[in-house]
Amino acid sequence: MSLRARVVAHAGAFTLAAELTVASGETVALVGPNGAGKSTLGQCLAGLLPLDDGDVLLDGRVLERPAEGIRLPPQERGVGLVFQDRLLFPALNARDNIAFGLLARGMPRRAARRAADGWLERVGLTAQADLHPDQLSGGQAQRVALARALATEPRLLVLDEPFAALDVAAQRDLRRLVAGVLADGDGVKLLITHNPLDALTLADRVVIMEGGRVVQCGDADDIRRRPGSAYVATFVGLNYLRGTLRRGPTGISVDTGSGQLRVASTDLPDGAAVVATVHPRAVLLSLTEPATSARNTLYGRIATIDRLDDRVRVTVDCRPLLIAEVTDEALGMLRLVAGMPVWALVKATEIDVQALGAS
Repeated sequence: MSLRARVVAHAGAFTLAAELTVASGETVALVGPNGAGKSTLGQCLAGLLPLDDGDVLLDGRVLERPAEGIRLPPQERGVGLVFQDRLLFPALNARDNIAFGLLARGMPRRAARRAADGWLERVGLTAQADLHPDQLSGGQAQRVALARALATEPRLLVLDEPFAALDVAAQRDLRRLVAGVLADGDGVKLLITHNPLDALTLADRVVIMEGGRVVQCGDADDIRRRPGSAYVATFVGLNYLRGTLRRGPTGISVDTGSGQLRVASTDLPDGAAVVATVHPRAVLLSLTEPATSARNTLYGRIATIDRLDDRVRVTVDCRPLLIAEVTDEALGMLRLVAGMPVWALVKATEIDVQALGAS
């Protein structure tokens, strides 16, 4: 592995205790709820926050190991950082912001500025070379920050919510640029993000953090098939319901405590603690009670309607609560609004049931 980290650190009352390995050329998305420790881990890898225990190795080189008194400063680690707030030097223009890291490494000024001009061309900002950060748009400033990080040819690139502070158009343009960067080269790339689309499409592997610890990792398909927690299921867009398996004369069901769902055949025993997952696209909505027994039919009211790119997610306050995914056309045809009574329909065969804690 090109990066191997075992990190124990404290930030105020928060404790981070996480392990992370990333292969050369691999892009890993680091995701989790607010306060999970994602950015804290990134800061530890970069040397901005000291470890209390553990170690960080990059290409076999020890960057930090408290037990041996080893702690390289950030500028000697070969780590490139891009934050959502960019942190450009306000007194320097775009060219000199990019050249700064090269100058700090001893490159002659003329050569550093020439290299910076090459990066400005790559990120489409040649015309903005002499502008200062307050003269750049958010998207342009983030491109400068990305070019500054890449100019030093880091072995580890950490992108911490690089799209979060941008408008939709700027996000789209920068995402295309970042996708090319992540696909190129053999360095280690770490993308810290809250966005499922970014994590599942830009990364080779997803690492989930909760409460300062890594709780699950895998590729996009692994995460979708076996979400390890309610947060993970929500992140990948699944209904996630814990319950108890019940076998009775009318079939097999999962008792969630707030309602029951009939499910297809399973080898799990009666009384087993289980997790049932349902994709929102498998949840159909009806304004009238359906005259069929082929599906679970749950009565409730629409709690929220949220738009996600080209999708519409409708939360139905039924027993148990379910999220449905519908098209704009269906939303208009059914005239769905918050507070409206609806029926949520789910086929038993669309419900995946796993023993709680199974991997």
